[in-house]
Amino acid sequence: MEEEEHEVYGGEIPDVGEMDGDLEAPNPDMEMAAADEDAAKELDEMKKRLKEMEDEAAALREMQAKVEKEMGAQDPATLAANQAGKEEVDARSVFVGNVDYACTPEEVQQHFQSCGTVHRVTILTDKFGQPKGFAYVEFVEVEAIQEALQLNESELHGRQLKVLPKRTNVPGLKQHRGRRFNPYMGYRFRRPFMSPYMYSPYGYGKAPRFRRPMRYMPYQ
Repeated sequence: MEEEEHEVYGGEIPDVGEMDGDLEAPNPDMEMAAADEDAAKELDEMKKRLKEMEDEAAALREMQAKVEKEMGAQDPATLAANQAGKEEVDARSVFVGNVDYACTPEEVQQHFQSCGTVHRVTILTDKFGQPKGFAYVEFVEVEAIQEALQLNESELHGRQLKVLPKRTNVPGLKQHRGRRFNPYMGYRFRRPFMSPYMYSPYGYGKAPRFRRPMRYMPYQ
């Protein structure tokens, strides 16, 4: 059988061996380098996210510390020391009521200077800056309290002052004032519970009224 000749346009047909030689085999070093580069990128991203989380945690701690500082949060030892100091100051102070609204701290100090050395005079005001009509007088000596109590019902600006020892407010303890007796209303008591079967059908506090039957009397 005769072999047929094939005409090749543009050149000769390459052999199979030459075609296999042209294909390069994969390089394992290049693949390993690419894998290492991807791992390095992932590690950098993880470090970046971890840094962001640490920054957020630091910002939260700073914000919490700021809020606690504004709210005056302190440890129990500091609170106990402050409470003890406040009690010591209150033991050297008196409450002065029925103070004239036009009275100044200097005038209150002059009124109580005969009792002892006045350290501070505080006239309480409302949120609008108007006096509330009472003040606190703090002395240097504890013995001055008894002398200041002797000025109870003394007059200042034509008004009788009410002088009492200052009370120490305990944090977290609210003083409950009972309801005062009203002579016009008296004490109100709740009506005891009564079953619906015990109610009178004729009204509260009323008894049934029976009428006598009428007789026919034609010759009256």
